[in-house]
Amino acid sequence: MDMNKAFFLKKEDRNPQWIVIDANGMVVGRLATKIADILHGKHVPAFTPHDDAGDYVIVINAKDVVLSGNKWSQKTYDRYSGYIGGLKTSSAKDLGPIGVIEKAVERMLPKSKMGRAAMKKLRIYEGAEHPHHGQVATK
Repeated sequence: MDMNKAFFLKKEDRNPQWIVIDANGMVVGRLATKIADILHGKHVPAFTPHDDAGDYVIVINAKDVVLSGNKWSQKTYDRYSGYIGGLKTSSAKDLGPIGVIEKAVERMLPKSKMGRAAMKKLRIYEGAEHPHHGQVATK
């Protein structure tokens, strides 16, 4: 590789992996930053900002994720439809652990086609079991 030229990851050079993350006892924000970096591809030395270099992420034991303080009941998530009186509010308890992790990761990714494509690579499961054993490489 010539160090005087910019490196661009080619489609045939991409080799996305499946990474399993155990969320047991992890704080939501720290877990979400780790997941967002992997989905976006920032953990890969061949990271290219305009191209998809990210891996697939499987999160297990989402039910054991931790929110500090009383955030399960006090933290609110807002949706606005664009109409008068169209503001909908729900708590973290209403969303559940899977919804909370999804929202945290989604808000850390780019708000573009790349962010939407990265979210499709995320799989979250409440328990320790997941159906992706064929994709995960054993180490």
